[in-house]
Amino acid sequence: MMWTLFFIQLGVALIFLVLGWLILFKKAYGLISNFHSRPDEEKKQLIQNGYPKNTGKMLMMTGLGMLILPPLLFTGFAYALEVQIVFMLVILLGGFIYLSKYEVAAKRKKSYIISSSIFIITIGFVGVLTYIGYQDFQLVQKADTFEVTGVYGDEWRYEDVKRVELLKEMPKVEVRKNGFGMPTMSKGHFIVKGYGSSLLYIHKGKAPYLYVEVGDDQLFINAESKTDTQKWFEQLVQKTELNN
Repeated sequence: MMWTLFFIQLGVALIFLVLGWLILFKKAYGLISNFHSRPDEEKKQLIQNGYPKNTGKMLMMTGLGMLILPPLLFTGFAYALEVQIVFMLVILLGGFIYLSKYEVAAKRKKSYIISSSIFIITIGFVGVLTYIGYQDFQLVQKADTFEVTGVYGDEWRYEDVKRVELLKEMPKVEVRKNGFGMPTMSKGHFIVKGYGSSLLYIHKGKAPYLYVEVGDDQLFINAESKTDTQKWFEQLVQKTELNN
């Protein structure tokens, strides 16, 4: 999985580098969005202002940065992927704001407004998703049901529980179907080796892991504290035994 991410990011970096090089050194200005559809007079002004040249530089800078950052994936740094994504977004979206200064005078203000709005909306959206992804969850046990709180949470009846186990190690997670796969946490629907489609609510590297088979669902959940996970297990076993 790590090597797959590495080669994907390497490929994206090379695309940016090639595009930037073609624009900057080969004057392939047709690669710039909407450049060819502009009136000839605007094209001349843009070239005089340095718009194509600086577009090529911005793309090459993005590509070079993305070539330098992928090795972080192999350092054990938990937020390597997030750093690379933020870098790409800031350089690209911030670059488009910067490029507005090289626009033709009549369209410069509009370009600043549009590019700045896109920057704010995109960064805000990514920020909200990251916040939701890192929100913690709890296993709340009630009289007849237990609930997992937070995004992708749900509620199940004790009488539907078929199996409860405390695992020393988390089985291999093969594919994410629909969920958050953060560096330190996974929440949502995943394919787990030997178990198939499962709901995960796990803090990575925080053994043990509670496995619950209930109804048609399979759950893997743990707390940041080993003591809390053990407590959830004991309470769940007690509740299910009382209802058998």
